[in-house]
Amino acid sequence: MKTARLFPIVAASVALACGAAGFGQASSGPERPLGIFESQSDVGVVHPGGTASFDAASGMYTIASSGANLWSTTDGFHLVWAKVSDDLSLTADIELAPPAAGSNPHRKALLMLRQTLDADSMYADVAVHGSGETALQYRRNKGDTTQDIAFDLGAPKTMRLEKRGDTITLFVSMKGEPLHHAGASIKLHFAEPFYAGLGVCAHQDGAVEKATFAHVELKPLVARRSPPPMALYSTLQTIAIDNNARMAYVILTGKGHMEAPNWSKDGKTLIFNRDGRLWNVPVAGGEASAIDLGGATDCTGSHGLSPDGKWLAMTCTTADHPGRRVYVIPSGGGTPRMVTANPNSYFHSWSPDGKTILFTRSTNGSLNIYAIPAEGGDEKALTTGTGTSDDPDYSPDGQYIYFNSDRAGGMQIFRMQPDGSQVEQMTFDERRNWTAHPSPDGKSVLILSYGSDVTGHPANKDVTLRILDANTKKVRDLVEIVGGSGTDNVPNWAPDGAHFAFVSYQMLPEVDDGASE
Repeated sequence: MKTARLFPIVAASVALACGAAGFGQASSGPERPLGIFESQSDVGVVHPGGTASFDAASGMYTIASSGANLWSTTDGFHLVWAKVSDDLSLTADIELAPPAAGSNPHRKALLMLRQTLDADSMYADVAVHGSGETALQYRRNKGDTTQDIAFDLGAPKTMRLEKRGDTITLFVSMKGEPLHHAGASIKLHFAEPFYAGLGVCAHQDGAVEKATFAHVELKPLVARRSPPPMALYSTLQTIAIDNNARMAYVILTGKGHMEAPNWSKDGKTLIFNRDGRLWNVPVAGGEASAIDLGGATDCTGSHGLSPDGKWLAMTCTTADHPGRRVYVIPSGGGTPRMVTANPNSYFHSWSPDGKTILFTRSTNGSLNIYAIPAEGGDEKALTTGTGTSDDPDYSPDGQYIYFNSDRAGGMQIFRMQPDGSQVEQMTFDERRNWTAHPSPDGKSVLILSYGSDVTGHPANKDVTLRILDANTKKVRDLVEIVGGSGTDNVPNWAPDGAHFAFVSYQMLPEVDDGASE
């Protein structure tokens, strides 16, 4: 099971206020029988039809609904809604009724933002499942397949879905503590007006499930009079590449800069960089533990395990050798052994036989790719000349080295023979494409793409993680995040070839108080 682990977070209160359509306080008058909401609707096929009620005395909403699913390309559920505009937050305590005989574990109660009431509409929601899973679900475009970011947290006591600009962010309180960032945010553009509301889906047409929603707040947002100090928050995730089930799981989240996850050979652990050190964290969730680097410091997001899993190559500094070089240590930690004698060397990939290491070095403003025996020795330049050739990674059969280069103009993906010959261009679009990582079967290549207006390999930009078909050279988008440098600098595929790991980023208040501004 996947568990989202939160770094220690201090929370404080925040005041939010601004004008927007559809906002108001709960009313006990007959003109507002649904409190702060305008109406209720079955979305998609719901049989029998859903119902909702509002108790003005307690402020509680009760929704009962059938519906086959809220997933895939179309939905069936009951929604209590208000039409809204501008930025907002929607907050509630959600409690699913105890399961009846035959209840589906994927029945869900949710807070939702939705473009229309069409069954295949674009939307974002945070849903509590009967199984105990919590997920931020979203459909990017009308008729697309739903994606989600899941947490095995159990059901939080309170959840908040916040829209600020095109960024949708989830905040949670597990046991009544102040709301805090859960590690999930996505980018979606809602045309105004759109819908905000509460929903229930039985995940089984003909069955009826019930949920209650207490302490419901639908509030407009404005910038604070005195903007708070901001800090970078990082979220380490895994995601499946299946087009029909693009499910992501949050492994670790918190303030600070994490980067460059590698997957262990047994698929149970992720290695990542934070604060100049390397760390292990279980894929199933848990606390991160520092790897013994034997005196190496100032490590970067350039590291990776040997094919047999026994050795860890890394780019660090040691006291007797200033300047970053490639070192190797036992995978469980230990004394570093220098591989590259020259400084300013950055690890990228092991050859499939474990005998060669690829690294890059910048000289006179140009970045090029080199190969060196894993035991150390003479290095060989595989690319030469001006410009940038970066992020080399071997194909699993050792026949190719994939890399990115600006030799054709904008940054594109190429591959070459292991000796540097027969360079072949693989991408040809207007995006700036970086960090090509072949899958374990060699059929797919993960790439990170910036917009055409971005120069270099910066962090904290809107990027798209995409899958390049190694045979046809066709590319499909997988997930849009805030990332860039640090997201997937090094090989990051799971051994099963069905998942990969990455890091996304978000600027949030330094004191996490349940809001994004």
